[in-house]
Amino acid sequence: MRVTAHQATTVDRKRSTAFSAPGLDIRGRLACAGLLLLAACTSDFGTGTTGGSGPTRSYRMGFSPFPPKNDQSTVLPTLELWTRRADAGIMHVGIPWAALLAGSPAAAEVQSNQVGLAQYYRGKGLAVLITLDLTDGLNRSAEAPELVAARRSLSEPAVQLLYRQYVDATASLVHPDYLGLAAETNLIRAVAPRSLYDAVVKAAADAAPDVHPLSAATRLFVSVQVETAWGLLPQAAGYVGIADDLRDFPYVQALGLSTYPYAAWPDPDQLPLDYYQRIPGASGLPVMVVEGGWTSASVSTVVSSPEKQARYLRRQARLLDAAAALFVFGLDFADLDLSTFPPPLPPGISFFASLGLVDSNLNPKPALAVYDSLFSLRRR
Repeated sequence: MRVTAHQATTVDRKRSTAFSAPGLDIRGRLACAGLLLLAACTSDFGTGTTGGSGPTRSYRMGFSPFPPKNDQSTVLPTLELWTRRADAGIMHVGIPWAALLAGSPAAAEVQSNQVGLAQYYRGKGLAVLITLDLTDGLNRSAEAPELVAARRSLSEPAVQLLYRQYVDATASLVHPDYLGLAAETNLIRAVAPRSLYDAVVKAAADAAPDVHPLSAATRLFVSVQVETAWGLLPQAAGYVGIADDLRDFPYVQALGLSTYPYAAWPDPDQLPLDYYQRIPGASGLPVMVVEGGWTSASVSTVVSSPEKQARYLRRQARLLDAAAALFVFGLDFADLDLSTFPPPLPPGISFFASLGLVDSNLNPKPALAVYDSLFSLRRR
């Protein structure tokens, strides 16, 4: 259970790393994908089963829209493959700071980068979730790279106002079922300067009251890092919980969980049954896994296999049931083919390259059959 320095460092390098390489405009491609597929969408996909008897699940299931290769032709087939076996879809959205600082209206950015994909999800009958990322998704100790490049800071009121405008545009144009105002807040607090964490708290608090008047049905959340809450990352220290997050984000209606347990546990069957259930404490907040997975490949000091990944999904189902979770999302449906991305690749990206339930050519791995068996359960 001891976490190495390499594992602790790379746990943050997951959302945008594989798609931040030059030459790959993933936001534009996904928006285009959503618009192109609207005519083909039907509402009978992804709804799960809600009648009958037998074993059940409390949670909706889905993935992020990331494609496996630096190749636009892989975007639509990947989306089509996983949305047929999902009842929810999520977007992990980095704030487009450079565009906003240059004067682009927040509404224009949301329209071009999120609306089409949200329409595509809904055309498939999927619930729509969005997590907005305020800091560097590759390094939770740092400001967002675009702010660093512009020599600006989230601590500035003017920058916080741009974020608030982006939240407002997301709420009014997308109307997500759940909107995450910040990601992995406990990890930011653990590794970043206090001033950055305080800026995240203030920016989110200022934006939160705007959402419901613009989108009455949208529920708010922030995400926390499960391994950090258990005192396993960035260093082993024993369970620490999330009392500070519950205090600093009192308006949330659900709690997002980010979990990559293979960074801290050698075997999925070792995960405690209350691994998710314990996190919200006495708050009563419902939980949902908004990102995560288990690698099917051995990497760094992690020893894994496709069989171990499949066992993780079985174990995770028990954790989700114990916590009566609302949703579970895998970060990637397909493995990343890192050879297709232009160098230099960010350090540590291989740590997250084999999270998919299919390989980079969309061939199934053993975990896909386990996932499909869980998806077939009646959703209560």
